[in-house]
Amino acid sequence: MSIQCDFSGETALVTGGATGLGFAIARAFGLCGAAIALNDLAEYRIEAACERLAQESITCRGYEADVRDAGAVSALITTIEAELGAPSVVVANAGLYPNTPFLEMSEAEWDRVIDTNLKGVFLICQAAARSMVRADKAGRIIVVSSTAAQRAIWGWSHYCASKAAVIMLTRAMALELGEHGIRVNAVLPGYVDVADGGRHLSLAYREGARRRPARPPRDAGRRGAGRADARVTPSGLHHWRRCRHRRWSECGPRRPPGRRSVADTD
Repeated sequence: MSIQCDFSGETALVTGGATGLGFAIARAFGLCGAAIALNDLAEYRIEAACERLAQESITCRGYEADVRDAGAVSALITTIEAELGAPSVVVANAGLYPNTPFLEMSEAEWDRVIDTNLKGVFLICQAAARSMVRADKAGRIIVVSSTAAQRAIWGWSHYCASKAAVIMLTRAMALELGEHGIRVNAVLPGYVDVADGGRHLSLAYREGARRRPARPPRDAGRRGAGRADARVTPSGLHHWRRCRHRRWSECGPRRPPGRRSVADTD
């Protein structure tokens, strides 16, 4: 069964939208008629992504901004308002996921991940929600969390913590923004196998993730007050293995084979 969506006349802002999952999200909204405000850190990635979307007759404008910088985020929303109008759809997708053992992790790396994956979501969602309220426009905010929010993954203590935190942030935003007609949801994808995604992870780790069987999505959320929607939906690949009691269950991942440490993924 196909699902038909029509976002004609609407503006969708996607952070981290130049590559990987972010680009796929931007393309999906564009194919449904939305004008895409595509944000990324690197101008060359933005230009390449917009060119690809233009080939499919998708209206796209690129915006270089660091979601960790409140001033840059405020300027980003102001520029989008002037060029495309207040966004009615916002996808907070930008994130980092370096893989480093807990005992080797630096404070700088911890701050970089938390600032991007948590503070960045706060800043972009707050600025966009304020824009929607000023325009008296109902809107939708989608926060990209991760299945890592629900289970520990070796080498990703900062990433797991940040993705768990944005789930509660999503619920809190949904509770407060519902009265303004703004719905807030989180999605929890698993490992996404894209050309540049997880490039800092070893080939053995990525191939292992591809072989793990997927479990059907389940609704793990609750609906908030009024028009708020605090639903969180895990999907994608889960780390499954056979336990001693001889049945398949989600017992948590083993230490990733052939892991490598990196300082950053920008």
